[in-house]
Amino acid sequence: MGNIRSFKELRVWQNGMDVAMIIFEVTKSLTVEERFSLTDQIRRSSRSVAANISEALRKRRYSGAFVSKLNDAESEVAETQTWIEISLRCRYISSEKALELT
Repeated sequence: MGNIRSFKELRVWQNGMDVAMIIFEVTKSLTVEERFSLTDQIRRSSRSVAANISEALRKRRYSGAFVSKLNDAESEVAETQTWIEISLRCRYISSEKALELT
């Protein structure tokens, strides 16, 4: 990882943040009935991706903890992708938007 001083320098963290912010904007238009279910779930999982990456970088001196946090980030990616697919199948988002987010 060389001279990385901050997790904010990591492209993967930046991408995770970008997707989380797009999801935040997209979910503003979901129906009221989805406000406390799908909206909450997809926002939570998408935000956890970048959070786990930043935690992993802090724990990079301890290989087990580092790998564990990266695995957590990967799990949150998979969860977010599932919520994106559900959003697509419910016709809340277009196939183009789903592809962009995935």
